Order: sequence, then C-alpha cells, then structure tokens
Amino acid sequence: MAGHAHHHRHNFSLCFCDLMRLMWSLVMPCIYLSLILTLVLVLVLLGLRLWLQGRRRSRRALDGGPAVAFFHPYCNAGGGGERVLWCSLRALMHRYPTVSFVVYTGDQGVTGDQILEGARQRFNITLPRPVTFIFLRHRALVEASSYPHFTLLGQSTGSMFLGWEALTSFVPDLYVDSMGYAFTLPIFRYLGGCKVASYVHYPTVSTDMLSVVRERNPRFNNADFISRNPVLSALKVVYYCCFALLYGLAGSCSDVIMVNSTWTMGHILALWRAPSRTSIVYPPCDVRAFLDVPLDEEDDEMEEGWEELGRELGSEEEAENGGGDTKCHSIVSVGQFRPEKDHQLQIRAFRKLLDRKGMSGGRESLRLVLIGGCRNQEDEERVLMLRGLCQELGISEHVDFKLNIPFDELKRELANATIGLHTMWNEHFGIGVVECMAAGTIVLAHKSGGPKLDIVVPFEGRQTGFLADSEDSYAAAMETILALSPSDRLEIRRNARESVGRFSDQEFEACILAATESLMGNLVR
Repeated sequence: MAGHAHHHRHNFSLCFCDLMRLMWSLVMPCIYLSLILTLVLVLVLLGLRLWLQGRRRSRRALDGGPAVAFFHPYCNAGGGGERVLWCSLRALMHRYPTVSFVVYTGDQGVTGDQILEGARQRFNITLPRPVTFIFLRHRALVEASSYPHFTLLGQSTGSMFLGWEALTSFVPDLYVDSMGYAFTLPIFRYLGGCKVASYVHYPTVSTDMLSVVRERNPRFNNADFISRNPVLSALKVVYYCCFALLYGLAGSCSDVIMVNSTWTMGHILALWRAPSRTSIVYPPCDVRAFLDVPLDEEDDEMEEGWEELGRELGSEEEAENGGGDTKCHSIVSVGQFRPEKDHQLQIRAFRKLLDRKGMSGGRESLRLVLIGGCRNQEDEERVLMLRGLCQELGISEHVDFKLNIPFDELKRELANATIGLHTMWNEHFGIGVVECMAAGTIVLAHKSGGPKLDIVVPFEGRQTGFLADSEDSYAAAMETILALSPSDRLEIRRNARESVGRFSDQEFEACILAATESLMGNLVR
C-alpha cells in the first residue's frame, strides 16, 4: 500500500511539473510579445510627440509668437458656454497683444466671419483683433445621438478622436478646453507637449449621478427599466464608477482648472483631486440689458395704498381685490425645453397653487408662462406632451407657451412677471436665474446646485429670493410670494438686482485673467 501511494504521488508530481512547463512555454511568449508591443507603442508615441513639437516650432518660427487654442466644437451655438468663450477671448486679447488665438470648431456651413457676427448679434461682443478658426470635420463623434447606449463612454472616446484631429491640424502652446471634453486634455499635454487649461461648466459624471443610480431613482438620465432592475442598476453603478476613475485621471492633467460654481467645484475636487489648481470663475451674465427694466416702485406703492384703503373700509374681500389680485400675476419660466429643466414640476406645482388660491379666491389672476427654445423635433414633441399635461390637469387656460421668442419679448415678459420660476435639479450654475433677478422678478429656484449655493443667497445679509424642491414646497413658496405686501416684494427685488453684479462681464474677465496669469505669463516671456 505504501508503495502504491508513493507511485501515485510520483505521477502527480510529474503531471504538475508538465503542467507548469506547459504554462511557462505559453506565458513567456506572451510576456515577450507584450514587452515588444509596449516598446513599439512607446516609440510610436515618442515619435508622434517629436513630430508634433517640430510642427509647433515651425509654426512659431513663421508666426513669431505663441498661440492659444480653445476647443469649442459648438462655438456658433449661442448659449451660455459660448458667451464664456467670447468673453475669455476678448479679455485675453486685450491683456496679451502678442499672442495669437485659435478656436477649434465643428460648425460646418459657416465662415469665421459669420461666427463672429453671430457672437456680436447674440452677445454684443466684438473681438479686438482677428481669431483663427480650425474647422473640424468629425464633430458627430461627440454628439449624444451617435451613441444610444453607453453615451458617456462613446462621447468621451469620440472626443479623443476629435481632439486628435484638432491637434494634428494646429499645435498650440496653450490648449484650453472650454466645453468640458476632459479626455482631450492628456492628448494635448502628453502628445502635443502643450500646457493645458480647462473651464468646466458641468462634470461629465458626478457623485449625484451615482446616487441616483444607487437609489434606483428614475430620472431623465436613468431610464425606468434600469431603475426597476437591481442587476442593471448595479451594473450601471460599476460602469459609472469606472468611468469616474478615468474621468478623474484625464481631468487631473490640467495645469489650470476653472469651474463655474461652488457645486461644480465640489464635484471636480472629488473627482480630479487638484485643489491647488482649481478656482471658481463665475460665467459672465449680460445683466445690463435687464437693468433698465423698472421695478415699478410707484405702481407697487399705489397697489399697497389700495390694500390700506380696503382695510380701512373693513372689507377683507375688497382689500384682496384692491391688493395683490387687482393685476394678473404672471409666473415666468425661462429655459430650453429639455428634460432636465423639469417643466412638469412647474406645471404640477402651479396646479397645486391654483387649488390653494381657488379656496381663498384670486385663482383667475394667475398665469404660468413657459418661455423657451426648441432645438429639434424631440423638444417640440416634449412641448406637445407638456400641453397635454396642462389639459389633463385642467389648467390649460392658465398656461401660455412662448417658443423661440425674440429678446425684446422676453424682456417684456420678465418686466411684467411677479415670479421667475426655475426647477432644474442640480443646475451647475443658472444664468436664467441671474437674468430673472436682474429683470426684477422674485426668483423661486430649485434648492440645489448653483442657485442654492451661489445665486439665491443672502446679499449683505438681505434676502434675494426663494428656494424649493417639491411640488408642495413650490406651491407654498409661490403662495408666500404672492401674499407679500408690495413693499416687501420690492425690497427683495432690489436686493436681488444689486446682488447680480457679482456675475457681470467685468468680474468674469478679471477672474479669468487672474486664473490664467501663471500660464499666459510663461508664454509671453
């Protein structure tokens, strides 16, 4: 028996040794192949870097000076991000006259002069000298419609290819990502040998997005079929965590990081982990156009006089009719008809307000005005759905939709409005909120993101607006605002208008020059 057991142990040892030899014979070639491929990749990357640096030296020899390039594939779009771009260029051009400036854009069918004219008409911004446009041909690589699934990963990968097209078209000394395409940063830094800076409007992925998926809450970026399925929700959390890690690594390549709000800064610090290089630069808001809207102090005083007269006559009903309800109170919402703007919350909260006012009178004096732009067929279908919701709730006669209206009409609507309504959860900043405050409306914004942390905050200890986060709290806040005396409303409107000076073009230009001074100073030495 002992000999038999020894024989079995011997055979097992021989089998184990044979297996190890086989594994070794398979693994070693793989290791050698991996080393060779890694070496080839390193040599290719070094070769590309040397080639690109050679192109930059040749360009500098011809131009005679450094160049700064902004990556902004949608520079002709006309939104708040584009205002940041043009204000940045204007400030830097005035400060650094020997530096040339370039904009990478994916816009097709327009010329550079037409883009600049559009900026002049939309924002009243004229650049002091010419800017060079590099027209990229593959902007579709970063469009969400190109990736029905795994959209974040698809767009980020696409941005790397679009960034490569930009880099090979023009090699700058300083690269600025002004649209939030963080995955282009390592390409320009490590392959192009450029200094890199970024202006972040909104983190591509955030801890709030992870919380929505973990808690299985259905939202516009978390489909119902995923939120209802624990397995799909767990897989999406893993996907988001992996993506957040890659996003943090890419963003940490930036030499200077500018963010547009306290909310954005918190998320960027958590993901990019570069506090010494990160600063808040509030976006420029063109509030001057709204500052000439009168606050109707005389009308409010007259309105208050009617209230006092009604009280003297001892008639509550007459006081109400002579007070806040003598004129139609409009509640105005300004924002594109996108899902994240949550117009449904506005409509449902307004219905609850009407129900409350119906019990005490004054229901007929209230109107909800939804003002916004429709970018495409999807937005138009969303408006139809919102109209249907109004009919379903029985409030269609109290709700007006105003689509793609000119600026003068927008200004008139805000001038006549009592309340400016905002319901987007975790809006990164909220330019529309600032414009409403400048126009003299009493703002009721979502209790999250930029409005909560940066905009609707006490100014010199005085109230500037109201915050809410649910149908009931919005309805209650609107009722509170309407119940205020005209003098109390006027005081809040004055405070709000005074506070928006923090978000002027001049403040933005001073902050962006201070944030980029270290990089720009090294370029012009």
